[in-house]
Amino acid sequence: MTALHLSQRQKAQKIFMATEASISATPMSPEDNLLRPLRVAIIGAGPAGIYAADALMKSDTAVSGRGVSIDLFERMPAPFGLIRYGVAPDHPRIKGIITALHKVLDKPQVRLLGNIDYGTDITLDDLQSFYDAVIFSTGANADRALGIPGIDLDGSYGAADFVSWYDGHPDVPRTWPLDAEKVAVLGVGNVALDVARVLAKTGDELLPTEIPANVYEGLKTNKATEVHVFGRRGPAQAKFTPLELRELDHSPNIEVIVAPEDIDYDEGSEHARRSSKQVDMVANTLQDWAIRDAGNRPHKLFLHFFESPAEILGEDGKVTGLRTERTELDGTGNVKGTGNYNTWDVQAVYRAVGYLSQNISQLPFDEQAGTIPNEAGRVQENGAHVPGTYVTGWIKRGPVGLIGHTKGDANETVACLLEDAPTFDGAAEPAERAVTDFLEGKQVPFTTWDGWYRLDAHERSLGEPEGRERVKVVERHDMLKASEPDKA
Repeated sequence: MTALHLSQRQKAQKIFMATEASISATPMSPEDNLLRPLRVAIIGAGPAGIYAADALMKSDTAVSGRGVSIDLFERMPAPFGLIRYGVAPDHPRIKGIITALHKVLDKPQVRLLGNIDYGTDITLDDLQSFYDAVIFSTGANADRALGIPGIDLDGSYGAADFVSWYDGHPDVPRTWPLDAEKVAVLGVGNVALDVARVLAKTGDELLPTEIPANVYEGLKTNKATEVHVFGRRGPAQAKFTPLELRELDHSPNIEVIVAPEDIDYDEGSEHARRSSKQVDMVANTLQDWAIRDAGNRPHKLFLHFFESPAEILGEDGKVTGLRTERTELDGTGNVKGTGNYNTWDVQAVYRAVGYLSQNISQLPFDEQAGTIPNEAGRVQENGAHVPGTYVTGWIKRGPVGLIGHTKGDANETVACLLEDAPTFDGAAEPAERAVTDFLEGKQVPFTTWDGWYRLDAHERSLGEPEGRERVKVVERHDMLKASEPDKA
């Protein structure tokens, strides 16, 4: 831990000890509540939650007003959410976003409380007694359903589950079946690219990353030599980002193949290309791959367009193939079925058709949209704002867009919260130590930001002998032992 980090914390402790003393001395009147720092709990320490904390700390309320005091709650022992557990390990550029998020969490107005399960360890009623307002930023970590025959066969997987495995999520099994030689991936977004690339690469290619030993051992035995990615629409409708798409072609082991007949555009597609530089760059990359001569790299990765998944085929309960209906453009950029079907010889199918947020206790939830009903971030129930309760990120708008898009969400939500702040009832127990006393009374082994520094140093020390930046610790107990040894 750096001297700078310690000095920041020490300064913060002095400030808040003085504040705590005044808060705890006597019961506070509504007028007094407006004079102390605004207490906000943020549930979920991924990008969305951290961006919300940053927006709060940059607000006029924080800079020149009453001040803010933020507690960031996280279910995992470590922060960073999607960046740690939802991004492929061979994406150092995206992993680098952690550096920016780290700077936010280093600030004295925000406190990390990890390894706390909302709904079990602490409830909304509890939070409302300790905080003036609560922001939920719990993201999305489940797979959206795909209702086609055969989806429940052995060998049919959700992309989110596979991502959790190769990212070393502590709450999933430590092994993954990788005995299929030919694999299908359904979807044409960046998650589909991640899954396809990890399946097509060798274990040794991924070893220099932060993957833990169990993931490396699993990937070493991966038998996949053909990976087929299927999109229902055309190249102009793919949701890839240009950089992620081009990265497919950087591996010396992966031959990326696009069929020339899959390069097709209608008026709607051409309009999309003219309207978006990103769409045009993706289309141009796919066109270039479609016309080039085939290479001889050992693993083949096929990108198929105009193939709508119709059925996963199976025998004896196991996947034996995939049936798709050929589609064609209808002039608007959408497609219609042709009635012609293709059968693909595959032994495993991964659906990457979108993530879905899960229901959060004590809050309204739209099962279809996978979001908490809200208006500009204000949680809505029966047409009325639930007082002091807000959402941001994917739980607010659905799991779409890039990580950076959550900044706009956060700014909108925080603006509403600050606008409402004068009307808050005020926390009954706003002292910072009130919530930690509560958690300790329940014997919840919560982690801290100082603990993250210890875990971070431990993971780096594991990687150093192998010339790697870090090796991720998987087991929750081991994370806790490295982070908060007195609580393990």
